[in-house]
This record gives sequence, C-alpha cells and structure tokens, in this order.
Amino acid sequence: MGDIVIEHSGTTHYEALNLQNVTTSENDADLVQSFCGDYLPEDITHEEKSTCTEALDRGYLEYGCPHYRRRCRIIAPCCNEMFDCRHCHNEYKNNINVDQKLRHEIPRHKVERVICSLCDKEQEVRQVCINCGVCMGRYFCETCKLFDDDTSKRQYHCNGCGICRIGGMENFFHCPKCRCCYSVLLRNSHPCVEGAMHHDCPVCFEYLFESINDVTVMPCGHTIHKNCLKEMQEHYQYACPLCSKSVCDMSKVWEKFDMEIAATPMPEPYQDKKGGTSERE
Repeated sequence: MGDIVIEHSGTTHYEALNLQNVTTSENDADLVQSFCGDYLPEDITHEEKSTCTEALDRGYLEYGCPHYRRRCRIIAPCCNEMFDCRHCHNEYKNNINVDQKLRHEIPRHKVERVICSLCDKEQEVRQVCINCGVCMGRYFCETCKLFDDDTSKRQYHCNGCGICRIGGMENFFHCPKCRCCYSVLLRNSHPCVEGAMHHDCPVCFEYLFESINDVTVMPCGHTIHKNCLKEMQEHYQYACPLCSKSVCDMSKVWEKFDMEIAATPMPEPYQDKKGGTSERE
C-alpha cells in the first residue's frame, strides 16, 4: 500500500510536464531574487537588498490559522466574507449549527481578493502586498490561490490534479488513469483504477480528493483514509469494503485455518456428507 499526502489549497506528485510555475523560496536570498529583481537595478547595494528582505520577511510565521502560516486573509467569493483560509471558511459554513440550506464550500479557484494581515490592505490575489511590500506567503500558487509560509511541507502544484500537493514533487507522480498522484514507489506496481480518489472514503464517506487527511492505496487499487483503514484492522476487518479483496497478505492466516480444519475432523455421521440442498417430498 502507498500513502498519499494532499495539500488542498484540504492529499498526495509528478512528471515535469505536470508542474506549474509557483514561487517557493527557502531563504532570504531566493526571496530577494524573486521579488526584488524585477524592479531594483542590477547594481543593487547590500543595504538595499537587506531593506528589501526585511520588508518581505516582516511577520514571517507570526500570522495564519491552524491550517496555514500566512500573512493574508481571503475574501470568499461565495458569501463575500473574510476568512483566514478556505478550510476555515468550510468548517464555519458547514457547522452543524448552520442551516442546512445555507451550508456550502468555497470555490477555491475563484478567490479574487485577499487582505494583507499586516496593513489590512484589500487587493487582488498576489504574493507581495501592494501597500506594505510584505510577502504574504513564501509558497504561492496563483491557480489555487494558496499562500503558505511553512515551506517545510515542500508544496507544489499538479496540473493533472488541478490542486497543490505536499511532500516534494520528486517523490510523487501523476497517474492519468487514476487521475491522482501516488508515491514514485508505486509507479510500476499500483493497479490502476479509473478515478481512484474521485469518490468517498468507503468508511467515513468523506470525498477523498477533497480530503485533508492522509489517504492510502490498497493492493486492489481502491483508496481509503489511512486512519479509517487502521481502524478497520483494529476491528479485525482485513477486506476492502468495495471489492472484498484482502488489504494485506493473508496467506499465513489461511494456512493456519487449513491446519486447524485438518486437525478437527468431522463427526463420524457427517464424514461422508457433501454440501448441497435436498429436495422436499
């Protein structure tokens, strides 16, 4: 089985053609090169570089929510309200206390406005604030409207999936038939299942492709939440809920059963009997 980690801008990756250009900067030098290079002269002084770096780094890792470290908030296009991120919106709008008719999720790709957390300037989606010049997220995906200062997640965008992933692009590949990303360890060994993650988890019924929880691939090719599979095994359930194939190597178990059956002969009256139905008179 292979684990998938998904970063929903909620997962789990690729060949070079599937990657979209995004800005991921691991240090101050990268930030200066990415953001200052377009408008500062080539003979920029060390002092000017330091000033630019300080402006970009103000508030680094000091803002955000439980889901992301970022220096901006988003304006939800569906309800025109402000939230720290799309997950905060979805949790609030799908709360059990909210009228069922009013519950909804944000269309992540349609976010058009953000608010800088440092200067409160509302503006179009962009990586650097037009007012105070701060970098609102060291990782930024213009397609997913995703900002994140915590680049240790090793985020990247997959054009095949249409969303951002975490874990490093060199560790995953996109399967066009499964329409999702798997660990490179499964490149030549996973059984392809059409739209493997585009369905609900067979245990908790959460839509797997949108889930922010870890997903794993069973030997049959079907996918399931990693924690749901673990809970199944804790209750001695070792078959895929969708196709009933074993989710782990059961050969030793069957061998033990055969030994126990062989060691337990049938009572003498039934030894020559065979299974079947009998006709009624």
